[in-house]
Amino acid sequence: MSGTSLDGLDLAHCHIWEDKGKWEFEIKQTASISYTEQMQTELKDSIHLPAEDLLQLHNTYGTWLGERALDFIKKNKLALDYIASHGHTSHHRPELGLTFQLGSGQHLSNTSGQKVVCDFRSNDLALGGQGAPLVPIGDRLFFSEYDFCLNLGGISNISFEVKDKRIAYDIGLANMILNYITRKINLDYDKDGELARSGEINQDMLNRLNDLKYYLLPHPKSIGYEWFIEEVVPIVENTKDTAQNLLHTAVHHICDKIAQQIKLYSDKTKKRLFITGGGAMNSFLIETLKEKLGAQIEVVVPERILIEFKEALVFALMGVLRVEKQINVLRSVTGAKRDSSSGVVYLPN
Repeated sequence: MSGTSLDGLDLAHCHIWEDKGKWEFEIKQTASISYTEQMQTELKDSIHLPAEDLLQLHNTYGTWLGERALDFIKKNKLALDYIASHGHTSHHRPELGLTFQLGSGQHLSNTSGQKVVCDFRSNDLALGGQGAPLVPIGDRLFFSEYDFCLNLGGISNISFEVKDKRIAYDIGLANMILNYITRKINLDYDKDGELARSGEINQDMLNRLNDLKYYLLPHPKSIGYEWFIEEVVPIVENTKDTAQNLLHTAVHHICDKIAQQIKLYSDKTKKRLFITGGGAMNSFLIETLKEKLGAQIEVVVPERILIEFKEALVFALMGVLRVEKQINVLRSVTGAKRDSSSGVVYLPN
């Protein structure tokens, strides 16, 4: 798994099985591989590449993924059924019926010597869906005891049940804006949100972020790096203030929008909110969110392995469901014509 926060590649060796109609899992081994500065720049700027160069990167990145997977397999002496790979999203324009995940499945398969399942989004777009979010199938099958599942990666997305239908969508910003601000001062991220904690709200910036048109759209909906570059970066760049105040303001914006959505779908009974993704380790963000949600919502932050590797786990599940020819993408989430068993299978040569 490689996410929009661009911090690196997550690998998880997962055992997944079905017992009496319920899916179970164990995360057995994990690894996180940080991107070099050059790779980070290449992936971030891939959105601007001409088609020929983009496809070349698709192939070389697929080979790199295969090399990393092979190292992981050898180090842990693993016997695998297959590799499920999300790749790295370079383009996501569902309104144009377009999405592209870097990391050629054939190159990954040939290099690792393993069967590969990847490209989980394209089929849903061909069926008229958003191709996102995909993690809600894992929320339904693995984490049904929670009323809401929130992921705080580069983007914040949420998943929950309404009348036996899974609803999910990208709420809006999360680590993408925070990391963009910290990189301006040569930091990869704001550890524990300490810089943000020391700042104050810039009301003009907060108003402009809160007024972004995306927030008025009905779901199903999703956003990508293009939206961030076009809509959010100009707001950050045109706000002359300290990094601490920019971060503090961004955290309040993120939490305002999350709390707004959760309250919209909550009644007067106690609800449980399950939070994973890198943002779950930002103490200031979690404290701010708890404050905005109030006592009626119990915030559950799990053990670190699930915080960091839940998305990798869910894409492993998606690979299992694809091979077993079971539904792994939900139309109630993406807006497609029908549920689907999505993903393309590659065999090593």
